[in-house]
Amino acid sequence: MVDATNSAEATSSVSGAGSAGPKPLAGQSALVTGASRGIGAAVARDLARLGARVGVAARSEAPLRELTAELGGWALPGDLTDPDGVAQMLRRFREAAGGEPDILVTSAGVFTIASVEATSAEELDLNWALNVRASVLCVQGVLAGMKARGSGTLVQVGSVAGRKAFPGNGAYSASKFGIRGFHEVLLEEIRGTGVRATLLEPAATDTPIWDPIDPDNDPHLPPRAAMLRPAEVAEAVSFVVTRPAGVQIPFLPIERS
Repeated sequence: MVDATNSAEATSSVSGAGSAGPKPLAGQSALVTGASRGIGAAVARDLARLGARVGVAARSEAPLRELTAELGGWALPGDLTDPDGVAQMLRRFREAAGGEPDILVTSAGVFTIASVEATSAEELDLNWALNVRASVLCVQGVLAGMKARGSGTLVQVGSVAGRKAFPGNGAYSASKFGIRGFHEVLLEEIRGTGVRATLLEPAATDTPIWDPIDPDNDPHLPPRAAMLRPAEVAEAVSFVVTRPAGVQIPFLPIERS
């Protein structure tokens, strides 16, 4: 059952949302995956602040309900590692929003660390299912509708590990290099359609994904204090989706200076 609330009322509590003047995303709808925490939750908050009605998707239902109570929009819990789960989530979004999203941000992901020799088949499968297949299926699911409408913005959250090698990142880098390859093909196929796409490639970002790894006690990993913050990555997403029609940012790497 989709939880739909009045987005205009709910977004007034978001920082800056009550300021005078038109909101750049007013009247637009957005779908954000991986929105129960970290980058996805920060992106959802920033898009709502800018006036969008936001559908939030992830496996954990309770955080999504809390987020929609704060922002408005729609909670869309489900398992994105399951192709049927992706299809059901997209169907529920269309029913709630009245059509395809104007903005799709795929930020659902998993991060594992293991040497090439120690990487298990299960780790490979999980990185593929969530970091690549789920994002690809979401893009596929909305692309025809966006092309028919002649507009839409697709933002896939990749990683610095999709263009630079790090020890212990075999499965993760394989998935992020994979989404970069998919994105490059996507760019060629959407030329002239009015749909635009961006691959966001942030460096290490301080999210709960690091909790089981404890990077502060591993000299081979960046300390959390030196990482990007989810809100900083979210601001980059908001920059991308508020460019004038006809302006596309194909790739956007983000790192600490």
